[in-house]
Amino acid sequence: MKKRLLLAGSILSALAGTAQKKYEATWESINSRPVPAWFTDAKFGIFIHWGLYSVPSWAPVDKELNVYSKYAEWYWKRLVDDTGRVGQAFRAYHKKTYGDKFQYTDFAGSFKAELFNPAQWADLFVASGARYVVLTSKHHEGFTLWPSKESWNWNAVDVGPHRDLLGDLTAAVKNKGLRMGYYYSLYEWYNPLYKEDVNRYVDEHMMPQMKDLVTRYKPDIFWTDGEWDHPSAVWKSTQFLSWLYNESAVRDDVVVNDRWGKETRSKDGGIYTTEYDLVHDANSKETKITHPWEECRGIGSSFGLNRNEGLEEYNSSEQLVHTLVEKVAKGGNLLLDIGPAADGSIPGLMQQRLMDIGNWLKVNGEAIYGTKSWDGAPAYSSTNPCYYTRKGNALYVICTRFPEKELVVKNVKKPGAVHLLGYQGAVKTSYGGSQLKITPPAITPANNPCNYAWVFKVESSVSEP
Repeated sequence: MKKRLLLAGSILSALAGTAQKKYEATWESINSRPVPAWFTDAKFGIFIHWGLYSVPSWAPVDKELNVYSKYAEWYWKRLVDDTGRVGQAFRAYHKKTYGDKFQYTDFAGSFKAELFNPAQWADLFVASGARYVVLTSKHHEGFTLWPSKESWNWNAVDVGPHRDLLGDLTAAVKNKGLRMGYYYSLYEWYNPLYKEDVNRYVDEHMMPQMKDLVTRYKPDIFWTDGEWDHPSAVWKSTQFLSWLYNESAVRDDVVVNDRWGKETRSKDGGIYTTEYDLVHDANSKETKITHPWEECRGIGSSFGLNRNEGLEEYNSSEQLVHTLVEKVAKGGNLLLDIGPAADGSIPGLMQQRLMDIGNWLKVNGEAIYGTKSWDGAPAYSSTNPCYYTRKGNALYVICTRFPEKELVVKNVKKPGAVHLLGYQGAVKTSYGGSQLKITPPAITPANNPCNYAWVFKVESSVSEP
């Protein structure tokens, strides 16, 4: 009997030890939850801005404008409320193209998604090397891409495509083994309930809508935005997050961001988020972020498709690979946005950019996925155009320009073999005084392993200063 009691006690103790922590509806408790490791290992994701704004798909491209003025997904807001020259540009374009009587809500009839093929989208995302996808379930316009009963007659099933766009893409993406998440705007520009009574809006519209999205589709990421009108207490953010972390089906693996109230960015929630290198008014290139974080940006200057953008406004494949490398070397992820057209097609230039990134990752992915930043890394400069990542006992030296002379890496302890990823030949090295000197091999078009950036893998244990 005594042995049975001891055994029972051991089992109960083990179960108690593995019981999930209870997260209270306070920021102190919510912030104590670690960011799931799958996210910090994934490094690269695809953002998708798709909604009614994909019909006009227009914004100015004036180089003197700040980045926010070039967002095509803000078409409705600029059209109605912007009294400055940016708003004037939107209204002039709208009047010329659609006439004075055409309302933004009339775009619903032209949002058909007739060419939308979720399996093809998922194949492209896999080929890009991305490990997760984040779709705009609902942008600030309030139009949802799933049949939300809170957005009756203002969703993609009731009007427009008459299709559960979000559900179909979710199934295709998860079928390919990628993680799937949703962007969700807390506020809605012109929702009458939001404008009249924000508390009722939160209780009767936003909260049940968010829980429906989680319960129905089980996201790996819940990425909020549009938080800036009110503090998190008004949005009841900690109440939702305590439910998400304690009761929802995704409580163990779900990742959230930091956009939960006008006071929360880079402070509360889950991962910290930057946008075109901005953290509010600070430049993230000049600000070191030690907390898990993610940079989001478009391939061009807009998140939603902007047909007014030409080749000059788009980042080249080289620039995008360098951006990915820079963010990862600094300990972050890159969430790179595409803007599909209203018909459901992904512009060819965007597809080409994603394929180029994927081809680079096929050769160099081990220097990206699952890596950490290196505290001993020297600063990136024109004379040292290299970033550094580490994983296990390996150090990766990622050169955005192929070295023309001897490459010197300091603070390396007992280096082993050095390889140029994707290159079959030997790499000559010498070592002394904690300095590793790498003689770059002769690269020709015939044996060049990749484009845009080249990675030297140093098999060693890295000495952190």
